[in-house]
Amino acid sequence: MEYIAEIGWNFMGDMKLAEDMIAAAAQSGATTAKFQYWNPEKLKAGAWDNDGRREIYNKACLNADKIQQLTELCSKHNVKFLLSVFNKEDAEFVSQFSTEAIKIPSHEVANIELIRYALSTYKRVFLSLGACTEEELKDVSELVGSIRSNGEDVVAMHCVSSYPCPVEKVNLPRMAELQKLFNGELGLSDHSQSVNVPAYAVAMGATVIEKHFTVNHDLPGRDNKFAVLPEGFEAMVANCQEAKSALIFHGVSAQDIEQDTMNNYRGRWG
Repeated sequence: MEYIAEIGWNFMGDMKLAEDMIAAAAQSGATTAKFQYWNPEKLKAGAWDNDGRREIYNKACLNADKIQQLTELCSKHNVKFLLSVFNKEDAEFVSQFSTEAIKIPSHEVANIELIRYALSTYKRVFLSLGACTEEELKDVSELVGSIRSNGEDVVAMHCVSSYPCPVEKVNLPRMAELQKLFNGELGLSDHSQSVNVPAYAVAMGATVIEKHFTVNHDLPGRDNKFAVLPEGFEAMVANCQEAKSALIFHGVSAQDIEQDTMNNYRGRWG
């Protein structure tokens, strides 16, 4: 199992806070700490100019030095470092640091140029599949199949891109359809505030769980208000591990722990 703590922009450019978050995520069971790379100069005009997001983009953006620092901090705390990118040019830029893995967010699911580059360049691709039409889903699955016919090292991440996402909208049965389209691993990028939903996803075949992560709901930035705290992430991991244990197949015949019942309780009543 892989557990991704999506720190994203929650550290707001503060590298000391970034390390605190990485350390807390690692202690809570995360195997990966994920951040996001963008170049604020490429941000088009939009609603983010009036709701405070542009200021966040400017403050929390990464550069080469910060990427290197985050890579080293993740190594220090024994978790993997992962980045999300939003266009091909940015994917090319971050490839100079590592081509081990990359994350494509849901709102870039129709960005064929980016996905094609990621599949051709990075060893492992986490592909978030929210906020798309059925036709777009088929298109990207065909692209994946054309480059990696057996789905090797591509994780199809079910996602509902509403944050926070109500539990009744999580739509876990969609994972069965993703399994038909993508011949590889399944994952869940979970935007609900539940620490149980990811365990249900494990029962449906997920081997990767991603959850937004923070150390304090009162930190600035919108995501910090809804992200899971360390104790919640730890509970989520425990729930997933329990689900994984319950899924171990022991055959259809009675198990050894049932032998006493078979020997001593059969025919007990006349």
